[in-house]
Amino acid sequence: MNILEKDRVYTAVKTNPVYVRPTGLPVRFAPGDRVLAKNINPTGHTRLPRYVRGRIGTVVQYHGSFVFPDTYAHGNGEKPQHLYSVRFESSELWGEAAVENSAVYLDLWDDYIEPLV
Repeated sequence: MNILEKDRVYTAVKTNPVYVRPTGLPVRFAPGDRVLAKNINPTGHTRLPRYVRGRIGTVVQYHGSFVFPDTYAHGNGEKPQHLYSVRFESSELWGEAAVENSAVYLDLWDDYIEPLV
């Protein structure tokens, strides 16, 4: 995917009125903030991969607020939340088995992350 295609996809997702929702809650994180992916084990649908749970990442971008898929998929309402792109270094995820100088970027909702204290 070239840069122009990537920008068009991003704009389409960010401006799609189907899932964009205001939260009324303050934005909790900014680019550069270090966060901890919560170590949760919900039943049913979640978009928080097991391999990042309990791991430290860095917020790289704030996307806006959207319908929270975990509650929406179960018919429990939209529960709008802020969405962030978080970078996890491969060494944080896989230790010595990691490929050097690589990372995983995930889009994570507020319910998935907490401030690193």
